[in-house]
Amino acid sequence: MNIREMSVNGQRIIPPLELNMEKGIILGIQTNVQRKKMLLAQFAERQDMYLSLAEQGEYTRLTVEELLRFMKSLSGHGQPVRSMLQLFQLGEYRKVKIADLPASKKIYLSLLRVYYAQQPAIILEEPYFQLEEPDQLAFKRLLEELVEEKQILILTANLEDALISCDTVYRLDEAGLHLLDITDAEDEMEALDEPGEAEFKIQKIPTKKNDKTILFNPPEIDYIESINSSAVVHVAGETYVCALTLAELEEKLQHYGFFRCHRSYIVNLQKVRELITWTKNSYSLRLTTGKDSVVPLSRTKLAELKSLLNI
Repeated sequence: MNIREMSVNGQRIIPPLELNMEKGIILGIQTNVQRKKMLLAQFAERQDMYLSLAEQGEYTRLTVEELLRFMKSLSGHGQPVRSMLQLFQLGEYRKVKIADLPASKKIYLSLLRVYYAQQPAIILEEPYFQLEEPDQLAFKRLLEELVEEKQILILTANLEDALISCDTVYRLDEAGLHLLDITDAEDEMEALDEPGEAEFKIQKIPTKKNDKTILFNPPEIDYIESINSSAVVHVAGETYVCALTLAELEEKLQHYGFFRCHRSYIVNLQKVRELITWTKNSYSLRLTTGKDSVVPLSRTKLAELKSLLNI
């Protein structure tokens, strides 16, 4: 699938992309709200895609059973409504009006429209936003069944939501798609125990989020800070906890253009846009990230930084 380049006021927001969607694999793209909306607008032009948008709402006067019957008749779906109530785990709500459902159940019910979609590809915007855990798990199971017959892509600004059910997750920024190296924590420990690999090393920075281990390439990282003695890695506006100390990270990253600018901060110098002088003894570094990130620069580090940057 080809995605066109998209710009705003002459600034490229999304580069031209090629995304391979296939049955059996749920893809996820984590990006900011602006890029997400621009992608959805482009996908809406296609006839072979069904778009499930966040907060799209439902007919609140209908009962759950009436809505499923309506969706069945509209789509020509072959399964009887009673079977679908059981599959969707909604049997106890079948006579309840949608207006009277708990908030999470309303969202879950709206998401079930994807099960009746006739298009071969399904695009979901923030499907797990505001879903309670039981509904998250129920919808995750449905997607796992649905992906055997459909191509599925989840667009989200929240990486944790992508990790719930996606087999492959990309991060999208102005440079393009970046495949996230994601493994289960148990798989990571098994890999560390395997012998014979000490001679060959690929530098990755391991972090944790949503019970997953996420491995970042050094250039992806904006900066790292120490909070309550824990290292927090900042990537594209998201934060990830790292078990390594700042000293260990400084040693690992020193050959990748990272600089210990403060006792509690390590910054990627490739992301530095501006050196800010507040007073003769107070300095900061402004970064070229999606958010207006500013990190402190110690006075004792100023001369070393200027030498590194030839300024």
